[in-house]
Amino acid sequence: MPRTRDILAFPSGVKLLAWALRLHGLTDGRAPVWKGLGPRSSAGLRPLGWASGPAFGSKFGPSVSGRIMRPDDANVAGNVHGGTILKMIEEAGVIISTRHCNSQNGERCVAVLARVERTDFLSPMCIGEVAHVSAEITYTSKHSVEVQVNVMSENILTGTKKLTNKATLWYVPLSLKNVDKVLEVPPVVYSRQEQEEEGRRRYEAQKLDRMQTKWRNGDIIQPVLNPEPNTVSYSQSSLIHLVGPSDCTLHGFVHGDSSSNSTGLEVPSSGNTAGTQEDLAPGSWKDTFSFNSVTMKLMDEVAGIVAARHCKTNIVTASVDAINFHDKIRKGCVITISGRMTFTSNKSMEIEVLVDADPVVDNSQERYRAASAFFTYVSLSQDGRSLPVPQLVPETEDEKKRFEEGKGRYLQMKAKRQGQAEPQP
Repeated sequence: MPRTRDILAFPSGVKLLAWALRLHGLTDGRAPVWKGLGPRSSAGLRPLGWASGPAFGSKFGPSVSGRIMRPDDANVAGNVHGGTILKMIEEAGVIISTRHCNSQNGERCVAVLARVERTDFLSPMCIGEVAHVSAEITYTSKHSVEVQVNVMSENILTGTKKLTNKATLWYVPLSLKNVDKVLEVPPVVYSRQEQEEEGRRRYEAQKLDRMQTKWRNGDIIQPVLNPEPNTVSYSQSSLIHLVGPSDCTLHGFVHGDSSSNSTGLEVPSSGNTAGTQEDLAPGSWKDTFSFNSVTMKLMDEVAGIVAARHCKTNIVTASVDAINFHDKIRKGCVITISGRMTFTSNKSMEIEVLVDADPVVDNSQERYRAASAFFTYVSLSQDGRSLPVPQLVPETEDEKKRFEEGKGRYLQMKAKRQGQAEPQP
């Protein structure tokens, strides 16, 4: 099985890419000339884990990957889905953190995503551009790993590059022998003591926020008949998804995109909903769990539907507040991803997304809250300029309360951005 697949290797892929480049004004409509890119070139993809030097005291250097953005990665306006970017970010993070956690002799493990800090989408990415994702370990506690991820977009015709995303992710190592056992993380050596102290402060802050979020996410989004426009009920949406083998980690192997295995790791393609596999090698991990990048992509899709229903224009992800994964999602679970609008400013919309898992083949466990997050979207005109959004009309006391809480988060982040923009004395 090939490790990578480049759409430039297929005539239909070239036609789609040429169409995308013309759509965004990157060519004059004639056939593009690909200097140095023959039909068999794999320049559009590089396998994850391309080390370029050690980070702090970690055995492995930064993990770098690249992939060309295809039409199926984007919306109808040609902007790449935020969920696609989040999926690539999580894949890069899980590889470097799993490598680090297995860098010493001991019990083998796989790093599982526990939390994604606020992620800002600094610039949109379009079809035909190449996304370069780099991940680096910046802090380790006894049982967790902090990974910093940057995403750059590259116009392969002009060579122009720009930073599109910055994210911080937290992983915990779970034993392959007992998935309920969290293992210790090998420490890293910091070049300065301040780095460790700053990392410890970030660790304590996210730990506190995770606990608070878990307690306040107990409600369920209920459908309403014949809702009025601009209300919460009018735009709220849900998506139901059966977690299958292609969504899961299995025996330490991580599955990314169903159309190409860019990580170079082979993933079994069969299995039943009970989480067992007949033809696994001896010692295989029979408890399989959903790959959290899949969950994040579905969350972004639901949030996008909510935003589009509310303003009925082209919308893009502007930022994602902390995504907390409260519990593992097993293969065979039916997950319900629900989204509702909580707040609108003049030009942005905040959408709360909740993920509930229903283990339909396990009568011993009830439906539970698996993940939660807040997404921020903006409305764009055909030429890419931000548009005013219709103001949300909260009706119930709970909706009014969530609106005020969303307003507080908006003002807090706005003040933080203004503080960062002010010149230092």
